[in-house]
Amino acid sequence: MSKPIKLAILGLGTVGTGVINLINDNLDELKRRSGRDIVITEVGTRRQRDDIESSIIQNSDLMATAASDNVDIVIEVIGGTTLAKDVIMHAIKHGKHVVTANKALLAEHGNEIFALAEAHNVHVAYEAAVAGGIPIIKVIREALAANKVDWLAGIINGTGNFIMSEMRDKGRPFADVLAEAQELGYAEADPTFDVEGIDAAHKLALLASIAFGIPLQFDKVYCEGIRNITLQDVNYAEELGYRIKHVGFAVRREGDSDHPDSAGIELRVHPTLIPQDTLLANVNGVKNAVLVNSHPLGQTLYYGDGAGAGATASAVMADVMDLVRVLGTNDRGHHVPHLAFIPEALSNTPILRPEQMITGYYLRVHAYDNPGVLADITRILSDAGINIDAILQKPAHKVGQVPVIILTLPVVESQMNLAIEKIEKLNAVTDKVVRIRLDELA
Repeated sequence: MSKPIKLAILGLGTVGTGVINLINDNLDELKRRSGRDIVITEVGTRRQRDDIESSIIQNSDLMATAASDNVDIVIEVIGGTTLAKDVIMHAIKHGKHVVTANKALLAEHGNEIFALAEAHNVHVAYEAAVAGGIPIIKVIREALAANKVDWLAGIINGTGNFIMSEMRDKGRPFADVLAEAQELGYAEADPTFDVEGIDAAHKLALLASIAFGIPLQFDKVYCEGIRNITLQDVNYAEELGYRIKHVGFAVRREGDSDHPDSAGIELRVHPTLIPQDTLLANVNGVKNAVLVNSHPLGQTLYYGDGAGAGATASAVMADVMDLVRVLGTNDRGHHVPHLAFIPEALSNTPILRPEQMITGYYLRVHAYDNPGVLADITRILSDAGINIDAILQKPAHKVGQVPVIILTLPVVESQMNLAIEKIEKLNAVTDKVVRIRLDELA
């Protein structure tokens, strides 16, 4: 009879408690699938819990638990990038496999952590770090292993998606919806990571690395939040057949004769207009979804709960089950590489700077209703090599001033920057040009 697999859970918040509940609820199913008993032997917690079984050791010394001889797999769900890093590194050095949901830690320190794990012949699994219960890490690392990923686009922060959905569906301003998101527990008291796109950027860094075989480079992800999106722009986008979503993009650019400096990888998180009839445009509320375009498979969409105790615990235990099988082979080095590609094959493909990125644009220009103004604006865009896809001129909202909405075809951002600078210098233009990127997802 094989020995039981012994788990330690570090952190007993929402996710840690969810893992305990899942194991208790599905114990027989886990054994049937793995052929092993899976038991929690220790938990790392700062305060003693009365609802934890007496057979489980509760220890406030997380480092001791991480190195315990009574533990095979360490599950880290304490969060943060300081103590969590120290604990994980300590566990690895003591020969423990690790499961973590910590996207910030891996995005910022994953290269170091994975290298240490390789050196100690253990594995760090992190399915729960991206998109909650959606098995997107496994899909890209394993199910799409024979494909070349061209691009991926993901709604990977439920808070931001909830806010954009409520603004569109109910006509509510950003500040009101954010306050409700905080009341419902979707957003933290300090919502910066969610609404400024930092949380999504952490996740995108991980997805891009396993999609393209590049080292983790969170510091090179272009990041823009949703605080400045107005109901006015949400409504104009709808009128033109688009929806504004907060999306993370990882795009492989091969470069061409028209854009010789565009070869590389775009890593960008920002609000963008996407066509209303696309599947991604219809992902609403706190749901997450990732659209992957690969060759030869084509486009595939992965959708589900991106957060919450059940979804995240499901992803954590999926990793545990994989590690149980690794332990059962007596070959601790037998696993899929951390970043999907063997470490020595990771490439140094350049990450494009923002001014090198290529997208379409939504422009909102406020100008006096003078003869020739529209002609001046379109001439500036044409002179910059920017092709216009649609123009919408709305009734005056202030005396003598009209909003002009322009959609453009894809253009290098540096060209758009120069064009906007010239438009804003026109005497008839009364305010800064509002611009939001536009992606057709084709």
